[in-house]
Amino acid sequence: MFETIIEMFSYTFLVRAIVVGLAVSLCASLLGVSLVLKRYSMIGDGLSHVGFGSLAIATALNIAPLTISIPVVVLAAFFLLRISENSKIKGDALVALISTSSMALGVIVISITTGMNTDVCNYMFGSILAMNRTDVYISIFLSSIVLIFYILFYNRIFAVTFDENFARAIGMNTNIYNTLIAILTAITIVLGMRMMGALLISSLIIFPSLTSMRLYKKFKTVVICSAIISVVCFFIGIVFSYLHATPTGASIVAINILMFLLFSMISVIKKYYRICK
Repeated sequence: MFETIIEMFSYTFLVRAIVVGLAVSLCASLLGVSLVLKRYSMIGDGLSHVGFGSLAIATALNIAPLTISIPVVVLAAFFLLRISENSKIKGDALVALISTSSMALGVIVISITTGMNTDVCNYMFGSILAMNRTDVYISIFLSSIVLIFYILFYNRIFAVTFDENFARAIGMNTNIYNTLIAILTAITIVLGMRMMGALLISSLIIFPSLTSMRLYKKFKTVVICSAIISVVCFFIGIVFSYLHATPTGASIVAINILMFLLFSMISVIKKYYRICK
């Protein structure tokens, strides 16, 4: 196994994928805890579809994908919260409306311009070959920003996540921190789409947090456990993908599923042990 890992690091494209993937997995897992607890987890799926639409437009215009996708998805995250708060269309219905519309727009733009080629599959299902050196630098820089903002505003994010009404009552501007969470999520999703694809990127947000919640209840413990699970599952997934020539995104999701089942079994065993004791 150790020789296999050494061999993997001899390929430049795999090193890029591992570096970016670990950074994105870490960001997604941290933000995922708040999104799941606030029942905003499907916002990741909606924003990934918006990202696909923006990537399609960037491809049609022959522009660097991240240059278009990041501002578009960030704006979508901002307006998604604003519209949801002030519209008769709420929650999952609004996310479904935006996600399906964006996906349809992206497919139409690509079919008219470049045709339904391999690039479309890469954007929808992910590809470790999709990232160049510039993408890696941008991804590392933006991932660092996401982590810095999360650490700086950790206490505020915690307050908004657990009791938004109390946070508002003590004078905290909850709208700002909800928007911050959405924007950081949007950036993370765009960065991870190149590897995981628009259809699978939301799994990086949902699975690690749900898995850690099987065993732990304290927010800080869940966040730490979620980060560890996400990083470990990503690395195992990419090694499995390399060894068995399976799609990278799907392999990572499969490992996350297995980890979720393992933690669920441990949780059941612990509860049974407590009852018997």
